[in-house]
Amino acid sequence: MGRVIFIGAGPGAADLITVRGAQRLAQAEVVLFDALTDPGLQAMAPNARWVHVGKRGFCDSMAQTAINALLVRHAQESAVVVRLKGGDPSVFGRLEEELIALQSAGIECEVVPGVTAAIAAAAATQRPLTRRGQGRSVSLTTAMTREGDLHASRTADTEVFYMAGRQLAALSRHLIKAGWPSDTPVSVVSRAGCPDQLHSDHQVLDLAQASMLHAGRPTVVTVGAGARSLGDHTPGAANPCAFPTSLEDPLSCLQAAPHQSP
Repeated sequence: MGRVIFIGAGPGAADLITVRGAQRLAQAEVVLFDALTDPGLQAMAPNARWVHVGKRGFCDSMAQTAINALLVRHAQESAVVVRLKGGDPSVFGRLEEELIALQSAGIECEVVPGVTAAIAAAAATQRPLTRRGQGRSVSLTTAMTREGDLHASRTADTEVFYMAGRQLAALSRHLIKAGWPSDTPVSVVSRAGCPDQLHSDHQVLDLAQASMLHAGRPTVVTVGAGARSLGDHTPGAANPCAFPTSLEDPLSCLQAAPHQSP
């Protein structure tokens, strides 16, 4: 009976994996890897058998029960099995289900954390998720529910929405319904941590303008205090939890200028 090591590969480029993650990956005999992990990571375990079990939104993917069964089978046949997940395993990574399946089979597990996409997006744009006196709380939310419904909330000074790239127009409407002021800053980053990452700035009202730029790319949407640019102290940006303000002419909003992150 072997053991399974869950490793967070980080959000994009292979060198964003942690030192411990790279060390554990090098020990693997079998690697079950996600769709969004960098192919360059395979060089860290060249003798391992690599098995693709990735999931992508709106695409045909391997069932979670099948992944659970593969983990158990390979752990029964190999000494070290690595479950390589994009970002951090414990953030929207279906970690609980896989741990339960392995523990039920009496298989030893280890979890190595990784850098999640929200942190990578904040680093890429140099916009801290927390701000002294203005951004004291952060919420990580998946925009789509299990039933495929769009969800938006206003529970923290900074809200980060995962898996929202195809629903930005609808997310804008839901954010306003949830009580976010129309002029609240929004930062959109796709493929955070990758060489081709893209970033654009918006307000809640005009978030739909980001749809074309980020189409078909894994996207993180940051709303509120953590989305404003450094030194931006306009009332709406500095206090995203202020009372909503009305815009006399919504069409007069300036289009956000998309730009590629350095």
